[in-house]
Amino acid sequence: MSKADAEAFGIDLDEATRWVEGLDRIHKTRRIARCFDLSATPFAPTGRTNTEAGLFSWVVSDFGLNDAIEAGLVKTPRVVVRDDALPNAQTLRPKLYHLYREPEVAEDLNRKAEAHEPLPALVQQAYTLLGADWRATAADWAAQGHLSPPVMLTVCNRTETAARVEHYFTKGHAQWTELHDAHRTLRVDSKVLEKAEVGEAASADKDYDARLRAIVQAARIEPQSKERWQAGSTKKEEVLRELVDTVGKPGQIGQDLQNVVSVAMLSEGWDAKTVTHIMGLRAFTSQLLCEQVIGRGLRRVAYDIDPETGLYAPEFVNVFGVPLSVAMPPGGDGPPPPPPKPSVQIKALPERQVREIKWPNILRVDQVVRPQLVVEWSKVPPLTIDPAKVALHADIAPALGGAADWSQIVTIDLEQLPEEFRLQRLVFKAAQKAFEQLQHQFKGQREYLLFQLVRLVEAFLASSKIDIPSLFHQDPLRQRILFSMHMDAIVQHLMAHVIEQNTLRLEAVFDGERPVGSTRDMRTWYTTRVAEPTQRSQISHIVVDSGWEKYAANVAETHPDVAAWAKNDHLGFHILYLWNGTKRKYIPDFWSASNLARPWCWKSRARIHPRTRPSGAPWISGCRP
Repeated sequence: MSKADAEAFGIDLDEATRWVEGLDRIHKTRRIARCFDLSATPFAPTGRTNTEAGLFSWVVSDFGLNDAIEAGLVKTPRVVVRDDALPNAQTLRPKLYHLYREPEVAEDLNRKAEAHEPLPALVQQAYTLLGADWRATAADWAAQGHLSPPVMLTVCNRTETAARVEHYFTKGHAQWTELHDAHRTLRVDSKVLEKAEVGEAASADKDYDARLRAIVQAARIEPQSKERWQAGSTKKEEVLRELVDTVGKPGQIGQDLQNVVSVAMLSEGWDAKTVTHIMGLRAFTSQLLCEQVIGRGLRRVAYDIDPETGLYAPEFVNVFGVPLSVAMPPGGDGPPPPPPKPSVQIKALPERQVREIKWPNILRVDQVVRPQLVVEWSKVPPLTIDPAKVALHADIAPALGGAADWSQIVTIDLEQLPEEFRLQRLVFKAAQKAFEQLQHQFKGQREYLLFQLVRLVEAFLASSKIDIPSLFHQDPLRQRILFSMHMDAIVQHLMAHVIEQNTLRLEAVFDGERPVGSTRDMRTWYTTRVAEPTQRSQISHIVVDSGWEKYAANVAETHPDVAAWAKNDHLGFHILYLWNGTKRKYIPDFWSASNLARPWCWKSRARIHPRTRPSGAPWISGCRP
């Protein structure tokens, strides 16, 4: 593979060819007669002109996933085939089938978020359902005398999401208390693990190192088995590698792990047999990628023969968020791909610095409150909870050959667990979420703050301010389950109506790495679409997506009051706002700065507060959608 090809596929050529260099040295010294590649997860290119079989013309034998499942060599994956919430409007499949495809999930998870920020409501609902089945499996394993618990594996799209998932479980926000144990929860830091693979030392992270040592300390194994890993001379890279290698293995430091959260699980060594539940929180663009992720949970625990059938006893892995039955386009021979289209380079021009537009990168706005918290209940509008959008039970069935076996459906029903949805527990959980939002800004005693929040949440849940438009869901148990599923929305709705006397000031929190964004910082990119050159923008070209955008660009180029303008393309300018307890992004299409120092952003034509332009450059200070 050439360097250009490697860059096209996003491959580090030095890393990819390291094993080839080793084979070359062996061949030079001892002569290799034949070389066999037994890879279980081969690389496949992506793109419209490529197919999954494009790189496998040399394959001699292939034993696919469906063959392995039918032969009983691996576990049978079960995916969500039906639930009682509204399905995805485009595919008519349950939203739990491919979580990341839902807009509210993708927008929230695909951003730089703090670990303490709540997960999207749909993801929390999925964890509640999947966790309920995990608890049943854990109880069954414990009754049968298993030393290791079943493992729930989460594969995330980015490190920030992994940190949020870890915080969700270890800080007690998950519905099931059995999953709150921080000593049984492992967040795999991909950077540290990569260093462990090549024997290098990662950057110092005392908090992460302490969490790994705490997991080792809490392991229920012989003291002499963990003395080595508790020693200060052992690097955290080695401890992490050992934990990953020994998940679910009796007598090893990873024996008691029950919750593993990671990002790049496809490139890491993995031999865990106790994975029974998988949550996918990333995009899945191919069937091969789905099989690679689900393959992390397909190793069987045992190979016992059923005396009646003479076959292996079935074992299952329950999967949320990974669309295993994605239909792939048919392959086959065809005409060669057309030559690439000519591309246009789009970049920020330094010579047009006078056209530069800046904006503040604000992550959030913190409220600093006084000790006394009061709510004017007469001004609090009703909060509507739509039961049709919430799944209280889900049916899962084995997926074979891209089709579900409806004769083997297993149901996960939250209504069968009434003790886990007690009202007092919901009150304290909501108060805990509100407490985490205010504890850093509250100037009084933390105990008094928690007492006030418990009182306010209890009054809000008991009031008539929560509207559930369904007679079927007026049952107290179903109401409590709905409250649990919408805990973040309830907390946000209540905290938004604390009277003004409780707020001293609004304090903007800027991005520490890039507090001020600018059109000057846009990375150069290329496009094969029609791109028109600009004159009054620091960006060299504009790619128009509609006739309205072309008209708007022409007006900006010719209007005498426009000093500078830009299309919000590859610039990352957005405004965060809350909607039903979930953070959303408002992304304007255009913005401009006029000669009268009255900047505008265009989409809803929201006026931007005017500000003095330093050195003659327009400055965007804010925008209200």
